[in-house]
Amino acid sequence: MKKFPENEQYFLDGQILLINKPLGWTSFDVVKKIKNLIRTKYSLKKIKVGHAGTLDPLANGLLIVCTGKFTKRISELQGQAKVYTGDITLGGTTPSYDLETEINAEFETNHISETLIKETTAQFIGEIDQKPPIFSALKRGGERLYEKARRGDSFEIEPRKVSVHSFDIKTIEMPKVSFEIKCSKGTYIRSIANDFGAALNSGAHLSKLCRTAIGDYQLANALDLSDFEKQLNS
Repeated sequence: MKKFPENEQYFLDGQILLINKPLGWTSFDVVKKIKNLIRTKYSLKKIKVGHAGTLDPLANGLLIVCTGKFTKRISELQGQAKVYTGDITLGGTTPSYDLETEINAEFETNHISETLIKETTAQFIGEIDQKPPIFSALKRGGERLYEKARRGDSFEIEPRKVSVHSFDIKTIEMPKVSFEIKCSKGTYIRSIANDFGAALNSGAHLSKLCRTAIGDYQLANALDLSDFEKQLNS
């Protein structure tokens, strides 16, 4: 087991930590936990800690956490391509495009074949116009959109251009479709799931999501939070 140095300067000078964000945690929860662990370990009053790309609470996988002087590299790290795996469930939509909210409409899926599913992925490869979910952390008027959405406020979101480098179907077990997507910063996989269902003349929502890579950084090299804590205090 790797052991972190006893000197706090290791984290103050700057480190990139690869963390496997657990389900149910926000990205900020992970940052707060790591920050508190480091402060407690070294009796620090303050240390800068931030993450390079939000993962939704219902997603798990690679979260890059930067400490100390390396927080200046967050913008650079956020700009790298990301790889996700997960499941799209066909036949029903939700307001949040995932399982955060209940299914609000159901659709036929009998006409959907394996060939149609694989052919439809082509519509989502390259530079596309994508409308982010209303249940997102984007801000409008200084307030997160999900806060407005949870209140029931109605508002429009302008589409924006994102790039999808690849969209591969791994397995199909109707109504579940397992995929791997490589995409640019700012791409909402939830929106792809919702739009994919519409493109199939049906409906769909994201039912599982895991981020497996950010640039050259791999989930396979990430630590669970419990392992980070053990290594820090060993």
